[in-house]
Amino acid sequence: MLMIIDNLLRFIRFFFSIIIGLILTILQPIINIYNIPFNLQKFISIALIILFITFIIITLKSMLN
Repeated sequence: MLMIIDNLLRFIRFFFSIIIGLILTILQPIINIYNIPFNLQKFISIALIILFITFIIITLKSMLN
């Protein structure tokens, strides 16, 4: 029973990381539309990519444990 709950929590965490990744992907064009200076725009996109990669790594790590 405990294993089922643990696996369910891992799946939910994985699902949320995918949703967060999709939200970040959707936000990217919106950032591009508004006239944000290019350097700041580049910084924001790099930060979003790093955040997404971090979520994926955390999720995979928790699934492997």
